[in-house]
Amino acid sequence: MTAAARRAAAGGGAPIVAGAVVQGTGHLASGRGCQDAFKAAAGHGDDGPTTAGGRPLVLAVADGAGSRDRSALGAHLAVDAACRLLATDVPPADGDAAVWRGWIGERSVAVVDAYLRAVRAVLAADHPDPAGAADDADTVGAAGTVDSAQADEGALAATLVAAVLRPPWVAFLALGDCFATVLTRTRPGDDGDDGDRGHDGDGERCRLVLPPRTPAVFLSTPGARASVTTLVLREPDLSGVVLATDGCAPLALDHPSVLGLPDDHGPLAAPDFFGPLAALLRANGGDAEPLRALLSGPAAARSGDDLTVLCALRPDGARWL
Repeated sequence: MTAAARRAAAGGGAPIVAGAVVQGTGHLASGRGCQDAFKAAAGHGDDGPTTAGGRPLVLAVADGAGSRDRSALGAHLAVDAACRLLATDVPPADGDAAVWRGWIGERSVAVVDAYLRAVRAVLAADHPDPAGAADDADTVGAAGTVDSAQADEGALAATLVAAVLRPPWVAFLALGDCFATVLTRTRPGDDGDDGDRGHDGDGERCRLVLPPRTPAVFLSTPGARASVTTLVLREPDLSGVVLATDGCAPLALDHPSVLGLPDDHGPLAAPDFFGPLAALLRANGGDAEPLRALLSGPAAARSGDDLTVLCALRPDGARWL
């Protein structure tokens, strides 16, 4: 994680940005390497790098397909593309919802295209075209000149979730089974809704805003552009954003029945995970080692998959604005 990302200011000061990735027990048992990746970057708005709303902050988490030989590389290509393309020309903090929705919609397509260009460039380098037709990565990406028998884009298959924070706005994009949660401070008399859950009455709630999508669709899946989910939230009470791969679901998500909700409501953010996670990172100033230990604990074995968490938090737990 870059120093610039750690210093990225949002509203009342520099946020805590911390992430960790842990190889799943199932991967260890089968001899597979870790196939997750994460990255954070400080961004620039369309009104310049420093504004009243602070510098934008970009978070990205990717999960390589477990059955694909080179999906770990695909995951790294995905977070690189997301952080590069989501860090520029970010709408202003005082922009309106239409501007933000249009921007994240356009950028989601650009991220998929950039990932595919990178994947095709890797494949072209593995199988050079004797005629030189596939020497240029842009040519490969635009025309698909690598032979389909050689260019198995699925070998680098990965899912992705990314967030751009410029409080009070947060913009998300997601493809596949990674998920996103927001933390918010409660106001007097605010009971929240069915998805808002607190931890021990501490005044902070967690809400799953992008649930895991199954069956997973990958960035390399034909038609991936049309399958990307985007979401824009204007959240004045924002105090944190947490992204995670699906391996964290047994730890971080609850079944809706815990609130007496029907199965089709979908999973809920687990306050017993997000509350202590936020408290731990705020107490130690963002040291990721305890986070890594949390993802390596006995409960993590229930997943068997790689586990990755990346978050941005207000250090004092207050609202960003």
